[in-house]
Amino acid sequence: MNGDSPTTATVAEEEYLQSLFWLQEAGLPMTGANVSRAMQLSAPTVHEMIGRLERDGYITRGSDRAIAFTESGADYAEGIVRRHRLIERFLTDVLGVPWDEVHEEAERLEHAMSPVLEERMLAAIGDAKTCPHGHPIVAGARLAGVPLADVEIGATVRVLRFENEAEDLLRYLKAAGLEPGLEGELVERDDEHVVVEGSDGGRRSVTTSVAETVSVIAKPSPPPRTALPEQLVLGQRYGR
Repeated sequence: MNGDSPTTATVAEEEYLQSLFWLQEAGLPMTGANVSRAMQLSAPTVHEMIGRLERDGYITRGSDRAIAFTESGADYAEGIVRRHRLIERFLTDVLGVPWDEVHEEAERLEHAMSPVLEERMLAAIGDAKTCPHGHPIVAGARLAGVPLADVEIGATVRVLRFENEAEDLLRYLKAAGLEPGLEGELVERDDEHVVVEGSDGGRRSVTTSVAETVSVIAKPSPPPRTALPEQLVLGQRYGR
């Protein structure tokens, strides 16, 4: 890498670093195949960019082609993700932008954010610890959860986060009435739908495939399981 300046990576490289960090955080293997699934890009396109990231010193690849961050690469990726989630929280809490609309806005803003602006945004959001979709702003603070789709009828649940932040899915979840922090009971489930009754008595119904992407804390809890990467698409970028 040509130094440790946060301006050394291109926007495209930053998108890939962000995606790799997300895979690592979600407990999924950091492989080109998973990046391809998550970003909805072709294998040759991903292979080319992974090679560039390796040449620029952000990642290493083992003999089995598994990807790992270098120390500076990990710091860089954490910084991108932190800025993204900070911007989302700022847009929602300070500017009043609905939480189902902030992901793509943050994608556009995160690459040009100065350290001074980052500090001012941190001061503006107060003690908020997560983005509006439940992901920790500070790396390493992620709580373990289970997919809502695995929870049995009668269990109490608290919604932790939405693993898939594609804008159309966030709109669906908002319309359904699910949001991080919601507490309730799983009252119905079948092969097609999962229904949560909130403490306010309102019922929130989502499809089972969407419930795969909603992480919750449940009592009693099903065994831990990570949702598959094809269910955790990161969004539509670069004309995909």
